[in-house]
Amino acid sequence: MAKKPHLNLAMIGHVDHGKSTLVGRTFYDTGEIDDTVIKKFEEMGDKGKTFKFAWVMDSVKEERERGLTIDLAHRKFETDKYYFTIIDAPGHQ
Repeated sequence: MAKKPHLNLAMIGHVDHGKSTLVGRTFYDTGEIDDTVIKKFEEMGDKGKTFKFAWVMDSVKEERERGLTIDLAHRKFETDKYYFTIIDAPGHQ
């Protein structure tokens, strides 16, 4: 069996431009994150409704309270053709 190519993706950009949200939405759209996880985030109050996809990567309490990524986070997933590693970087450093 052929080995799948491994793609590394780093999300970088300015603060509050949706990097974590894009990563979280990508995991949701590819089926890596279940509906129940997103619904749980939505039920965590007003911030949860706004940041539900960002919280897939921003799992530290302080990140959720402040609404920003404090440190790098990474997660892996695969499709039929590729292995992916996605790195979510803070935008304020």
